Amino acid sequence: MSKKVNFKLDHTMIRVADLEKSLDFYVRIMGMIVLRKNEYPDGRFTNVFIGYGPENKTTTIELTYNWDTKKPYDKGEAYGHIAFNVADVSAAMKYLETEGVIIKSPAKPMNHGTRMLGFVFDPDGYIIELNEPLNN
Repeated sequence: MSKKVNFKLDHTMIRVADLEKSLDFYVRIMGMIVLRKNEYPDGRFTNVFIGYGPENKTTTIELTYNWDTKKPYDKGEAYGHIAFNVADVSAAMKYLETEGVIIKSPAKPMNHGTRMLGFVFDPDGYIIELNEPLNN
């Protein structure tokens, strides 16, 4: 008989073209904190882990900055979005707009009008979904 394995989502990694712009977006604007930063001179890249709490308790994002990249990364057809919960999507979208964040799709009701969703772009063009948590 096999033993049950418990999995927990740890982090997702995205490559960024301008680490400072990405940190400004995710830390200053989105309220995340830098959990750790590692530079790898031999590999010519920097990793920065960001999140809303300790890595051993919350899911994080790993920003990877490759020092020698000269052009934007191709997102591919398979990439969808990174989702963030907010209590009020409409208010969050207004705030992000005042911060100069590019809006992809304004706040609109989903799930038969019981939940609001909105979409914005981060500095590298990754799609960020904002949603109001489901009442489970």
